Amino acid sequence: MSSRKLNRRQAFQTAAAAGLFARGASAAAARTENVYTRIGGRPFINLTATYTINGGALARPEVIRAMEEASHHPVNLDELMAAVGRRLAELLGSESAMVTSGCAAALAHATAACVAGGDPEKMQQIPRLDGLKDQVIMPRQSRNVYDHAIRMVGIRMVTVDSSEEFYRALGPKTAMVAVLGTGEAKGKIRLEEIAAAARKANVPVLVDAAAELPGVPNTYLSRGADLVAYSGGKFLRGPQCAGLLLGRRDLVQAAWLNSSPHHAFGRAMKVGKEEIMGMLAAIEIWRGGYDLQGEYRKWEGWFQHIREKITAVPGVQAEVKPASGASPFPVLDVAWDPQRIGLTAGEIGRKLLDGEPRIMSHAEGDGHGFVIRPVAMQEGEYKIVADRLAAILREAPSGAAPRSLNPPALDLTGRWLVELEFVSGSTEHQITLEAAGNRLTGSHAGRIAKGELTGEIDGDRVRLRGSLPYEGTRLGYDFTGTVAAGRMSGEVGLGEYGKARWQARRA
Repeated sequence: MSSRKLNRRQAFQTAAAAGLFARGASAAAARTENVYTRIGGRPFINLTATYTINGGALARPEVIRAMEEASHHPVNLDELMAAVGRRLAELLGSESAMVTSGCAAALAHATAACVAGGDPEKMQQIPRLDGLKDQVIMPRQSRNVYDHAIRMVGIRMVTVDSSEEFYRALGPKTAMVAVLGTGEAKGKIRLEEIAAAARKANVPVLVDAAAELPGVPNTYLSRGADLVAYSGGKFLRGPQCAGLLLGRRDLVQAAWLNSSPHHAFGRAMKVGKEEIMGMLAAIEIWRGGYDLQGEYRKWEGWFQHIREKITAVPGVQAEVKPASGASPFPVLDVAWDPQRIGLTAGEIGRKLLDGEPRIMSHAEGDGHGFVIRPVAMQEGEYKIVADRLAAILREAPSGAAPRSLNPPALDLTGRWLVELEFVSGSTEHQITLEAAGNRLTGSHAGRIAKGELTGEIDGDRVRLRGSLPYEGTRLGYDFTGTVAAGRMSGEVGLGEYGKARWQARRA
């Protein structure tokens, strides 16, 4: 394969390229004048499906109409939620239901309900839980970054890894047991066993099923859970800032009292009349004869078109994988031979995003593959994606020769004090390094968490990657910089938390 890339003039020399340009220009024109571009925003074709940071799934037209109609009429929210809750419960086969401002809010409201019930004095006390039940048990396989929504109520998470540990942890301070739907299946203790023991102890069980579909009968309520939370802005294509809490009538009612518009802990997590009615519309569509298999066939057709285009490039493979497990939709798994296509997933992702129209994808990192998810794509966009991705792969350079590193400018072995300057505030970490040629290994200690560190030094250039585990998540630190006069300094990538500046001196 030639590594020569087409310039603008050469791109016009073939009809196919001209067609690609025309389609791209048409799509770009469609995106030129809209509410985002008028303020300098840059929308994109979204291959990441329901990621909140990328706008989630596109709300259904019926949802948008319901929200627009709701915006024209004042209504009492207590009366509205009671009526909508009854209708949702009827549609979804649960005792009760409420709309929240997202699944994370549903988790927080459920936790507050289990701690304070309907007692106004206890509601005002949250998150200071003196004298109240202040522990939530969660199996290790269920711990995740989203359980912060549970912790924010003020409780302490008790992580268990076996039936024996679970039974020992279950006691008078236990306010709730929480499991992640996708994590429960991987754990060492099943939901049925958890629910049976918790019920005897009068402890509610909550399931976080954010990205799943609320089937009827409900998968988790039928297995003994008391409450289950869903996102409304993912596959259901309701309002992005909406979620659902289903389950026991007394607990759902308490969750509503602990939430906005009532002056309790959840007051900041407001759900408006528009989101409430939009979420109801989404569920009525879902339960009213929605053709799920027809949707699958449409998406698989899109994927087949993309697959045929990109696998025409030597070294590229693509496979349509059906919906499985908790995933409610099929995906296209794309991979390529790095010896034939000298681009990483991250480099392809940047090319997709830098083009016009922009394409947001899961192509990131140093690997050589990524998945495409269909839910947020609009009709016809799959053709643009297929042509653009095929062009990037076709024009890629051949696999690059292994990179040679320069001798280290300094032996970094030892302990270092690292000063971090964030967009607001600063802190000090410590790293301990062991150098073996250009390779660096060691440990990374933050203010409260500790983890491992790996990296390399190339002449006076250094890169270190640290990962600090804390509660249900890992905080990533990607240090890049230079070495000079016995010091290191540069920039550190913090993932979703942006970037910071860093400098280090020997301890």
